[in-house]
Amino acid sequence: MGQRPGDVSAPARLAGADEGIGADELALATRNHGLPLEALRHDVTPPGLHYVLTHYDIPYVPDTGAWRLTVDGRVRTPLDLSLTDLLSFPQVTTRVTLECAGNGRALLTPRPVSQPWLVEAVGTADWTGVPLGLLLAEAGADPAAVDVVFTGADHGVERGVEQDYQRALPLAVAACDDPRVLVATGMNGAPLPPQHGRPLRLIVPGWYGMAHVKWLRSVTVSDVPFTGFQHSVAYRVRRAADDEGEPVTRIAPRALCVPPGFPDFMSRTRVVRPGPVGLFGRAWSGWAPVSSVEVSTDGGASWAPARLDPVTHGHRWAWQAWQHTWVASPGEHAVGARATDADGHAQPLDQRWNRGGLANNAVRWQRVVCVVDTSSP
Repeated sequence: MGQRPGDVSAPARLAGADEGIGADELALATRNHGLPLEALRHDVTPPGLHYVLTHYDIPYVPDTGAWRLTVDGRVRTPLDLSLTDLLSFPQVTTRVTLECAGNGRALLTPRPVSQPWLVEAVGTADWTGVPLGLLLAEAGADPAAVDVVFTGADHGVERGVEQDYQRALPLAVAACDDPRVLVATGMNGAPLPPQHGRPLRLIVPGWYGMAHVKWLRSVTVSDVPFTGFQHSVAYRVRRAADDEGEPVTRIAPRALCVPPGFPDFMSRTRVVRPGPVGLFGRAWSGWAPVSSVEVSTDGGASWAPARLDPVTHGHRWAWQAWQHTWVASPGEHAVGARATDADGHAQPLDQRWNRGGLANNAVRWQRVVCVVDTSSP
């Protein structure tokens, strides 16, 4: 008997105690890239700096005019829409911070073997598109339906399962007016770039990136819960292999700092001079607005409040800027920040381990060395 597609796909596993990053993880890391942390300075992330996670291949779409989006399933009137049709609907622009659910995975011990994110899998963009609720209303979605299933054009095999990339949202979330889920056609005032879903993608404010299905082809209203791979196998927080797990949904609070000073090329250790050092960063949460950010320069032994910018009108789902002035003294320091949101969700100091390395929002420490400028007179 010949091989099947699933035969080439390895099961999930944890790295051994002394196992470094392997060639397979390195190959993933060259395809997927994070935000250089100095780019946290941008209110809106340029597309080329925004993080990218692609499960399979980036579909080649030479002619967006030929692209179709269907809305079907438990609806009164199925829709078959061109890009031109979609652009005839009212358009909305929303600034949204996206973060990969696996952000921080490579910092866990033992390390789940997968895309080896540190903490750079994040970005913020102005997304323009049609509110999904309008399309569901146009199609006459059955209010008694359970889930809305989204299918992308990217196709592959994962843990032995050949599949199109599919995710689902509860109908109440998909049709909600606050926040409005978008079928997006644009990013930062331009058409979607290929790596960000050209020509259509889903934008789900407040949810981790796995929910924002790219290269969107179909929207299916279902009267039964969706049980596809990316929903019931992947993206579930499990402590043990046989756990059913909890689904990953909204983004846990996180604060990150623009690395201060200047870096060593290999280690990325930062170098600063003694005296006042301005610290700047961003904080976000998918549950509620960030209410406070604290900064430590001594590895968590002490904390000081940062000045947190208020939520900008209309940008509830985007990160917030924070600032703090640190008076650096010669020596080695561990600099980090932690966020708390208005619902009381707080960023932990210690890792919250799970087998997938998902939703890990532990404080990230940056090694900073304060040195005296010996070239000064």
